[in-house]
Amino acid sequence: MSEPQVIVTLRNKAQELEAHIAKLEKAADQARLDLAHIKASILMFGAPAAGEQFPMHFNLGRLFKGRELGRMCSAALAIGPQDTRQLAEYVIREKGLDADDKPLRISIQLRVVQAMRMREKRGQVTRQGKRAQAIVWTASNI
Repeated sequence: MSEPQVIVTLRNKAQELEAHIAKLEKAADQARLDLAHIKASILMFGAPAAGEQFPMHFNLGRLFKGRELGRMCSAALAIGPQDTRQLAEYVIREKGLDADDKPLRISIQLRVVQAMRMREKRGQVTRQGKRAQAIVWTASNI
């Protein structure tokens, strides 16, 4: 015996609603992902306010103005020869950053090496060798 028309119609409507709910859940999941990406972008592109910590993936390029890092290192070299680690510590102190943040310190050290190599090409600093795997730099006498 066949089912009454009312039951068939209700089953069809239930299937339509289930499909619609699944579509809405998928759209909600996508909206949550979009929101997470927007919040991450806000953290990446917004510089932290005073007293706030840097987000995990902070762009150090936004921390220094053009050639500022090289100028800071040259000011530190006015005292005398220093290695890359010492220059990075000087920069961290001058910028008021967390000296205990090891990933930040390593990133700054790499940036210091880049800046000092550019200054070396311009004849503003000289490499004096290495001390404990760190390059020792001195100001050139120009």
